[in-house]
Order: sequence, then structure tokens, then C-alpha cells
Amino acid sequence: MATRQIRTDGDDILRKKCRPVGDVSNRIRETLSDMLETMELENGVGIAAPQVGIMRRMFIAKPYEDQPPYYMIDPEILSEEGETIDREGCLSVPGMIGTVKRPKRIIIEATNLDGVREKYTFEDFEARVMCHENDHLNGVLYTDIATDIMTLEEATHLAENETETEEIIKDNE
Repeated sequence: MATRQIRTDGDDILRKKCRPVGDVSNRIRETLSDMLETMELENGVGIAAPQVGIMRRMFIAKPYEDQPPYYMIDPEILSEEGETIDREGCLSVPGMIGTVKRPKRIIIEATNLDGVREKYTFEDFEARVMCHENDHLNGVLYTDIATDIMTLEEATHLAENETETEEIIKDNE
């Protein structure tokens, strides 16, 4: 395994649509292994192939630390339901965060590491991660669809002020 360099906003490769993978070869598995190592080193919850300079339709997502990663090869979102709004960040847009509207629930079909197509249902944060990574395969960054984009420092300061305001309100009730 080896880590890969993460491409950042401004790199043209992040704006291109990826080609299908097709057959899952040992080279594809090795690339996904490198991507997982890179994602974990950077404390990410997902990483898509174009983020490491590979124009193939595949990504890894590990929304929660205590679960195994999902390997999504040639994914296709089959359905979306509901709506949720939350903040997102991205390894390719370091130091920034924005508010993004995503589906609350999705059904996605993808090929796994064994070359078998499977359907998955995800809700809430897991659905958000899958949609975010799938967007990368189509040349879309979260900043294209986000509102209230700010630095992590600004977001931290805002959250601290919101907490202080909530405490003041509770104290005065």
C-alpha cells in the first residue's frame, strides 16, 4: 500500500467526468487500497478516484470509524428520498466547510471488490457521504452546491458563539 497525493480545488482533473471501471482487476484493488490508506491518513470519511488523479468511477466511504469501508465501483444512485441540510467539508477543499442540501435516504448500486453488483440503502450521514463522493465522479465539488461556505476557523467560532448564546438563553429562562 502507498499513499497518494490529494488533488485540491483548482486542479482541472476534479472537474472532469470519470470513465467506468468495468472489470475489477488487481490493479483496481491496489488503487483502492492506496486510496483507503490516503483517506485514513487524512482523517477523511470518503475519497473518490479523481481526488488522487484517477479518472475512474470508484470511491471508498467509511462514514463511521467502527465499520468496514464501502468500496463503490461504477456506482449508480437508483433513488433518493427526503431532504437534509448539514455542513460538509472535503479533502480536496482543505480548511473549508459549507452547508449542503442532500437526500435523507438513497439506494445505490455498485460493484464490490469481488466484482459483484450490490444494492445498498443509506440514510442520513451515510447517504450524505455517498452522495458527496459520487458527485466527485461527475466533476462536482460540494462548494458548487453549498451555501454559507467558510473556513473551519470561522465555523468553529460561530459554533462557540451559538453555544454561548444557548447557555445565556437557558440561564435567563
